[in-house]
Amino acid sequence: MWDERYSTDVYIYGTQPNGFLSSKFYTLPKGKILSLAEGEGRNAVFLAKQGYSVTAVDSSSIGLRKAQKLAEDNGVVIECVHADLTEFEFGENCWDGIISIFCPLPSELRADVYKKVESSLLTGGVFLTESYTPRQIEYGTGGGNCIDTMQSKESLARELKNLHFTHLVEVEREVIEGTYHTGMASVVQAIGLRKT
Repeated sequence: MWDERYSTDVYIYGTQPNGFLSSKFYTLPKGKILSLAEGEGRNAVFLAKQGYSVTAVDSSSIGLRKAQKLAEDNGVVIECVHADLTEFEFGENCWDGIISIFCPLPSELRADVYKKVESSLLTGGVFLTESYTPRQIEYGTGGGNCIDTMQSKESLARELKNLHFTHLVEVEREVIEGTYHTGMASVVQAIGLRKT
């Protein structure tokens, strides 16, 4: 599905970073950042331009080729890893920050990925995420129509119980990010810190 979606010269989610990320990136410690389901590179390239060392993982080789081109066009370097999140080796205690922007994982898979997020962050490391909430179904402006891939404050707190949240809110906001995320939306935004 994703290779097919990305098989165009157009950056379907745009080339500008996600709005929540661009407004809160400074909460990520300087150092190594892992971007989950990065797609075409807009968020990874933005962070690289801010001085972070970024690894972008995605299941679409076509998306990652576009991410590398976007990085080259912006004069930065990002590491791209072609892997499904179920198979990707996160490592232990190795990331200063991890981001997940509109990554629509089924709840069972998401719980497994979040365990890896918690254990792979360094002490003091930060997880930053923005996802659609189940109310997004009413808006129909992105994120598909599968409630199981959507999140809430409660689900994030439950699935990431070993992180300390410094920011955890559900908001209605306008999301204008390419062709597939356009219009008013219901989102949950979170910034979680690994304390130990």
